[in-house]
Amino acid sequence: MTASELTAVMTPSNYKQLSARGKITVARRACRGQRALVVVDSLPSKYREKVKEVYPEGGAMKLHEWFRSNYTIDAEARTFYSSTFRFENGDPLPPEKQLEYTVNASVIRAVLRLMANTKALRRAQMGGRVQWDEMAAAVAYFKQEYGHTLPESTLRFRKKVSEFNKLGYVSLVSGKFQNQNSRKVNYKTERLILSLDSLPQRPFNTTVAEMYNQFVCGELDVYDPETGELFDPEDFTDKNGDPVALSETTVANYLNNPKNRALRAKLHSTAWDFNNEYRPHHNRKAPVWAFSKVSLDDRDLPRKMADGNRVKAYYAYDVASGCVIGYAYNRLKTADLFLDCIRNMFQLIDRQGWNCPAEVEVEHHLVSNFADGLIRAGVVFPFVRWCNPGNSQEKRAEHFNRAKKYGVEKRTQVGIGRWYARLETNRPKVEKVYDQYNNTYKETTYTYEQLVAEDIQAIATYNSQLHPNQKMYPGLTRWQVLCENQNPNLSPVGKALLYRFIGERTRTSIRRNMYCTVRGVKFGLPSPELIARLAPNDYTVEAFYMPDADGNVSEVYLYQDNNFIATCAPIGLYSEAAAEQTEADAQNYQEQSKYVAQFDAMIRREKIQKVKILPCDMPTERPEIVEAAPVVEADLPDEFSFDIDYARKAKQDL
Repeated sequence: MTASELTAVMTPSNYKQLSARGKITVARRACRGQRALVVVDSLPSKYREKVKEVYPEGGAMKLHEWFRSNYTIDAEARTFYSSTFRFENGDPLPPEKQLEYTVNASVIRAVLRLMANTKALRRAQMGGRVQWDEMAAAVAYFKQEYGHTLPESTLRFRKKVSEFNKLGYVSLVSGKFQNQNSRKVNYKTERLILSLDSLPQRPFNTTVAEMYNQFVCGELDVYDPETGELFDPEDFTDKNGDPVALSETTVANYLNNPKNRALRAKLHSTAWDFNNEYRPHHNRKAPVWAFSKVSLDDRDLPRKMADGNRVKAYYAYDVASGCVIGYAYNRLKTADLFLDCIRNMFQLIDRQGWNCPAEVEVEHHLVSNFADGLIRAGVVFPFVRWCNPGNSQEKRAEHFNRAKKYGVEKRTQVGIGRWYARLETNRPKVEKVYDQYNNTYKETTYTYEQLVAEDIQAIATYNSQLHPNQKMYPGLTRWQVLCENQNPNLSPVGKALLYRFIGERTRTSIRRNMYCTVRGVKFGLPSPELIARLAPNDYTVEAFYMPDADGNVSEVYLYQDNNFIATCAPIGLYSEAAAEQTEADAQNYQEQSKYVAQFDAMIRREKIQKVKILPCDMPTERPEIVEAAPVVEADLPDEFSFDIDYARKAKQDL
């Protein structure tokens, strides 16, 4: 309330004495055109009681109470100043200014809410009209409590509220920040420096500085190749119209700014280099259970064969354990290399009795041809992840390849490394031959068989090493983690479908409604009912199978016109000589007898019903039944019998 209003409850001398002693809080001193404002809450209790009696409406007290109960931090202001707002060069506000402007906006929002609420305004200020003196004083009173920096002057505060109401949050940002006119290198100049650096020749920093100074002095023309527009040197002058010259150090500092280095690398570096050095990458954690995810990747073995080429290898890694669970080798990098690796992996799975992996991670190279079949999510593997091309760090197999190469191969094989490796110990010994071609080098070469054998040995050593995460798997090797931590939620391998993609195939026929022959072995149908699945007058089928490590086939899967017929196991033979029969022979005899009995039962059960044919000209009315005359039995010899074939007997007596 104003000091003049306070004189109704105390004498002017009391007011001056309390004010001088600091017993009351004066929110605003009196000056030209403004009355002094006193905080009612700071008055002694007896005077506060008198104020309530004289001013039942409360005056400034109601205004303070309203601010206390309605002031809240403006969430939209916080988002705007911290995330949305950016200066011309893309820089954000300093953190301390983000907080300051958020609080200022929150206070002004509270003032605007009060002005828009007629009922609340009528209770807080006399007459229901905005009393800007009291409003500014109330806001000033909460300056320390809320930490805002809004002006205390009534006119300046009123102007700030008006600007905020028109322009919004941006009106509170001081023009002193990021004043481009005061910078020697403003945003436009910085972009010109970067454009000069974008030349395909990849100029040195000193060359960029030289070209810039030549341009601003009119000695060099710069234009936009897309539009043909010339850059104007007059746009790069100071307030006096003089060219803004830059030193080599200044140009180098701007070119080497971390943001600008990334922009320059996007132009000058290869996609692989930019992606692996500048572009942010995802941070992941490996799965806990084995076979939750399998990662596959191809690789050239580092050492050469005699013809100068390298052996092509393909690996399948379990991500949780890091184990190599499948491998294949070839002289050429073709789709067969990938299929051989998948076959090898599932042969291991079959031997160990494991379930099918839940997810497989592959690249488009070599595998894209199988996108609609084998490597389609939900066909064999429930989940399939296609890695982005050129992003080698994304594939887990890439990291495992490096761990295997420098963790095992480097220790057990000679010549492992790269000639351009950063570490000298990882550079193999290569001697140049100075001949007329000037491109010949002396390198130790190996046979294909030797390279494959040594790599398989390296896989065994790698799998038997301790798992790198000993905190999670204390004392366990990679192979032990693979065997002991199988994901319990996996499903069995659907061999009937899988072998259509990776198994061997042969055409054969169903014989005697019982078996087909594959690789010289008879494989029997599990039930004679299955012959009903065959097409009419067609006993030819396709048999898919996968030989084990010894070349034996334990079962085949029969298809006809892409329709699954049955899973067939070898028919067990038995010795026909009773003296040589064993328990196995007896079991095989029973199995075959059971199949024959099932076939006979099916034939009897579905026996064709016989019918007779009536000629079309036969009468359709029911014929009259006439009783036949009784048959008089003739006298027959005593030895006569109806059970004897007398015709046959007569012939024998002749």
